[in-house]
This record gives sequence, structure tokens and C-alpha cells, in this order.
Amino acid sequence: MKHRILTGLIFGVVISGYPFFTLFSEAAVSADAPINDEKNVTKEFKNRDVEKYKKICRDNILKIKNDMYRESRGRLKYPYIVPGSASYLESLWDWDSWLTDIALNQILSECGNDKDKLKCIEYEKGCISNWLEYCGAEGFVPITITPDSPSRGELLQGCNVYEQNIHKPCLAQHVAFIVKKMNGEAEWIRNDLLKLSFFINHYMQYKRDKNTGLLYWNDDTMIGVDNDPSTFYRPRNSSASIFLNVMMYKELKAMAYICRQLKLEKAAISYDNDADELKGCIEKHCWDPRDGFYYSCDLNLLPVSKPETSGFILHQGSPRSYDCLLQRFSVWSGFLPMWAGMTSDEHAKEMVTRNYRNTDLFNSPWGVFTLSPQEKMFNVRPSGNPSSWQGPIWICANWFVWRGLVNYGYVDDARELAEKTVVLLGRDFEKFGKLHEYYDPFSGEPVLNPGFMNWNFLVLNMIAWLDGKECIDEF
Repeated sequence: MKHRILTGLIFGVVISGYPFFTLFSEAAVSADAPINDEKNVTKEFKNRDVEKYKKICRDNILKIKNDMYRESRGRLKYPYIVPGSASYLESLWDWDSWLTDIALNQILSECGNDKDKLKCIEYEKGCISNWLEYCGAEGFVPITITPDSPSRGELLQGCNVYEQNIHKPCLAQHVAFIVKKMNGEAEWIRNDLLKLSFFINHYMQYKRDKNTGLLYWNDDTMIGVDNDPSTFYRPRNSSASIFLNVMMYKELKAMAYICRQLKLEKAAISYDNDADELKGCIEKHCWDPRDGFYYSCDLNLLPVSKPETSGFILHQGSPRSYDCLLQRFSVWSGFLPMWAGMTSDEHAKEMVTRNYRNTDLFNSPWGVFTLSPQEKMFNVRPSGNPSSWQGPIWICANWFVWRGLVNYGYVDDARELAEKTVVLLGRDFEKFGKLHEYYDPFSGEPVLNPGFMNWNFLVLNMIAWLDGKECIDEF
């Protein structure tokens, strides 16, 4: 394994809870829908007007699209993008700013003029500049920044930045998205490329298990998918999360792309090689042929004792020969290799026919169960800090899985998932005039944080795809 140099750290924001809302109880898709017949997977929605909710989503989002822009203030020296809602009014968040930017560009592709597009570039580049202001040779980039956040020096003082979670590996992907939409123009990032490499190197050097080659979270603090049982309340440095590892694969591919745009071919080849190596580790350790699915891995194994002297040593006759254990929890992020385009057609077919279409595992009336109802940890009670990823519908999860279905040609499945998402959010706008952070997977009721915009706006990308229009996708 090749490595470079780096580090990481985070600081938290408490997310306020919000009362549970009653919205609608109508089921979206019959629970006994067939799960193995690809030709019949798409069913006509009863008592729904998808076209009506497309218009409601589009009209409402276009009214509030500028509410996510913020001007520079305090520690945020550059203009930036926020998720929206009272809980996130002034905060810059890691994967939120990236996914929100993708949605904003969909809006601009449909109704923006040249002035609007130039403004968006200023704010999306500002997100990157704000992150990299905090980055040094150790590779630390925070997960969130507010105008009142401590300075970089204050954050680093008295803490071990190598033992804390940092910005999720989507920073280079965000840069690559901006470069790609600017037709490959990357000179604006050249002077900060070293900092970006420090960030990548931190993960590869300090958060990677030497035995499996997989990356791990330091703990369950602010991992994005807050209470994913693969990591939640697990021992430190023990969770080789499939979410984290697939994101890192794409991050390395993004760095290779950026380097090529800057005519740095040797660096690009090195990042491509790192990505291919990580892909091999994911395939070897995370793919489960029994279930036809990708899982996170448990690294929390005792070391194998090697005898230094003669005499009896426990388990000496047959020590363990494996480096990790599969965490067979049916978590939505097992579909991410399809989003990343890194799995085989055969594996994708297994994932779709055996897992995605199965209403007992992932196929909710309103999208994708973030955790299967079959799991003992399944829980849809309202929860803030951590927000609940133990079953509820998150629009970003719907979007990632939808992108994977599109990538591998499962058009009917993708259409069904996109339409579910359109109707879910359209009815939320219809009832409350705003969107929420996540939703009950059975009734479609919104749960927390009214006014949450963020990656929910990716529904416009789905609508564009449904309508056969240009669909802005991630790098």
C-alpha cells in the first residue's frame, strides 16, 4: 500500500429535535409486490398523481433555492452553502454542501441565467476554500464549521487529531464536480492541491487497517449516518464501514481526475492505483456471496499470539486465519458500490433481485429502508443527535441507491424509486409548505427539522431524469 502524510479532527453541533408530525398514512406499494420479476417490478401508483407532485416539488424548490446561500462571516471567510432549516442556519457541513451543490446545479440547468450560474460558482468554490483553510500537513479538515467555531490552532491545541473523525471523504469529489461542470478547468484549485492531498493522505495513512486494507471510523461521532449499527456504540477503530470505504474509493478516483486536468499524470496514476487497491480490498472483505450484498466489517479481533519460546500457547494449533468479520446488518449503504460503479454486473443483479426488490429488506413504500425492518435494531422513533438511520427514509439514501440502479441499467426500478421520492416530498410541501430531514418509512410522515432543504432538493435531479431532460450528476 502506498501512503502519503496527514490527520483529522471534528467538533460537534447538537441537532435540536422536533415534534413528530402526522402527514399521510396511505401505503405506496403493495407489500406483496413481486421481488424477482424485473419486467413487472414497476407498478402503477394508485391514488397518486406523480405529475402533480413533480410540479409541486419544482415550484416550491425554485422559490427557496437561494435560501441556502450564506455570506462570509467569522471563521467562514468565503461565501458558502448551508443545509437549511433552523438547526443548520449558519453551519457549513461536509457531505451536505457537496450533495446540495449537485441539486443547486440541477436548478440552474433548468432556470438559471449566466449571472445565477456565476454566483453559484462563487459559493461552491467558497465551500472548498473554507474547508481547506483548516487543513495543514496533518490533513485535518473539520466536519462542520460555523462563524463562531474555534480557529484551527485552537482546535489542534490539546487534542490528538489522528484519533478523531474528520470531514467525510467527499471533499475531492466536490472539487471534481466543480471542475467537471467548468469543462475541466482546474487551475483555481492548483494552489490548494497539496492541502487536498494532505486530507486524502490522512485517511490512507492513519485510518486504514494494515491487515485488511480497509478504512475505519475512529468512533461513531458525526459519521453522517449517525446511528448505523455497524458503527454506533462500537469499540474505537473497529468499524470498517462500507459507507466510508466506498466513499474513499470515489474520493481517490476524483483526485486522479483533478490531477489529470492539471496535467499531473504520474500523480493521477498513483491515485488510480490506490483506488484499484482499495476496490480489491472491498471486494475481498465486504462482499458476501451468501446474501448477495456488501457489508461493513468488524476489525475488533484479538491479535494472534506467536510463540516466542517453547511450551503451550493458547490456540497455537490453529490460530485464526481471517482478518475481519462481516457485519451482516442490512444497511442501505451496502448498495453504494453500485453508485460508485465499482461492482460487477453479476453482483449488481444479486443486490437488486435479492435485496433491493425485497419488501422485507429494503423496498419501503416510500423508498429505501435505511435499515431493514428484519434487523433487531430497526427503530423509527423520532430522534435528533443522533438523527435516526435505523430504518427511516432519507432522501440522500434514496438518491444514492437510485443512481446505482440507473448506472447498472435497472430503469424500471429506478423509475419506481424516483416516483416514490417525488410523491413523498410533494405531499410534504402540499401539507406543510416545507420539507423535513427524514421520514417514516411506512406512512411517509415527516419526522424532524421542518425547513430542511439540503440533499432533499436532489428530487429535482430525479424529476429531470424521469422527464428525459438533462440530469446533473455527481463526479
